[in-house]
Amino acid sequence: MKQRADEFDLVVAEEFLEKSPDLRHIRVRRHADLLILESGSRRDPLPHARLRRVTAQTWRLEMPTHMGRWEPTPLRDDLVSLLETLSRDFAWALARVDPE
Repeated sequence: MKQRADEFDLVVAEEFLEKSPDLRHIRVRRHADLLILESGSRRDPLPHARLRRVTAQTWRLEMPTHMGRWEPTPLRDDLVSLLETLSRDFAWALARVDPE
């Protein structure tokens, strides 16, 4: 049975992002076992990354490809540790993208 992302997970991710001024443009959306980090218009969001709940305590980082598909990474950890890794090692993926 899949572990679902719950409201508490959503709040943890939102609070993490709010602590960093460079990440305040990112919002988190919950869908089934996923926390999706996106920005831009709600009608046409720009995906930055997503975290998939694997077990009660373990999440896996997935990144979007240039073709609009999601690619799992080998990174697995608890939610906060994975968000820290994402913001530190993959800061480019969370950067603000201004429309041209």
